[in-house]
Amino acid sequence: MATSVGSVHSSSDLVKDYVCFACEGKNIEESADYFCETCMKFFCRKCFCQHDPFYTNHSKYGREETNKWPLTKNIEDLLLKCDVYKDKKLEMFCEDHSQLCCTNCVLLIHR
Repeated sequence: MATSVGSVHSSSDLVKDYVCFACEGKNIEESADYFCETCMKFFCRKCFCQHDPFYTNHSKYGREETNKWPLTKNIEDLLLKCDVYKDKKLEMFCEDHSQLCCTNCVLLIHR
């Protein structure tokens, strides 16, 4: 699974960026510019230039096609976090309010 990097403070709710798989293995936090769907890995421009000639038949997507990139674990966790109880995940659906809820919200707000 890809990890993310950015100049965002840890208390922020902003989603951070994707990191190059090859650079990350060298303890370098380089932002990814490409995603190889076949390898399921992200690459910066420099590493992609090394990957691309050897794997010409792989399906690759650049920054202009990030809609085809998978979600990182950080983005997934952010999307599943309750707005009211920040330490809780959304796990239930209130049909009366058509809203996703955590267990605390169901007990205290959506009765």
